[in-house]
Amino acid sequence: MLFPDAQTAVDASAGDTPVHTEGYDVPAARAAARELAATLPREDVAEVVDLDVGGVPCRLYRPADALPGVVVHAHGGGFVLNDVEVHDVPSRRLANRAGRAVLSVDYRLAPEHPYPAAVHDLDAVLGWLDAHGADHGLSGPTYGHGDSAGAQLVLVAALRHPGRFAALALIYPFIDPSASAESHRTETDGLGAADVAWYWRHYAGDHPDLTDPDLAPLAEAAALATLPPTYVATAEHDPCRDEGEDLARRVAAAGVETVATRWLGQPHGFWRHHTAYAAAEPLMQSVVAFLRAH
Repeated sequence: MLFPDAQTAVDASAGDTPVHTEGYDVPAARAAARELAATLPREDVAEVVDLDVGGVPCRLYRPADALPGVVVHAHGGGFVLNDVEVHDVPSRRLANRAGRAVLSVDYRLAPEHPYPAAVHDLDAVLGWLDAHGADHGLSGPTYGHGDSAGAQLVLVAALRHPGRFAALALIYPFIDPSASAESHRTETDGLGAADVAWYWRHYAGDHPDLTDPDLAPLAEAAALATLPPTYVATAEHDPCRDEGEDLARRVAAAGVETVATRWLGQPHGFWRHHTAYAAAEPLMQSVVAFLRAH
């Protein structure tokens, strides 16, 4: 059962056009999300600046008296929707609560830029941090943080660059293009099987191998042992719940320090809507506590 505030939020979006609708207007949906995000109240952060980071547009949030290092944040949206503008409010909250700079990555989106464009963008960001991070006051540990598809991209980046991250925080990761887990059939509040398939089809494009570990990071279990300490949050009423929890179990079994939490009564997407979901702020605080411990 969805908690009452979560049910209210899901009901409020029930009239939205499903993404899998024939002729769905992706540019219009992106514009509408940016317009809505621009109306939301936002916290002040000591420094907010847009940067060209190795050819990838990013937005840097630096709180006052920031701790060393940086949190690299990749936004959710099924690899198709959202951007740094849509994630401006939660990125500000994350920076202020973590007390550390947050670098929000405006990676290229499908279907205009299908796989592996976004993977390469995360690679470029890490390369820029290695070469130029100190020039921007970003020396110190690098943490990976992402929600949904962003969590997949951060996880893939960590697997492609072993030892590069001090810790990962993955919020309801969207990581299985086969959508084979049972929760994809039992938990469809706000995100149905047709939606999931639509997002993966747009991101994977013409790529024939859905077991490619950069698409399906659970495909190479041995590589999970290279991950840093990892926090995985799942939502009870989320089709991606089981794949996220499977990831957490496999990472723990590989000998990696792992913390996993299931947020009861919550659907996919609740993390960034702190005014609609009472659980969003406690999840943010839980993530920050984990990152601060590493």
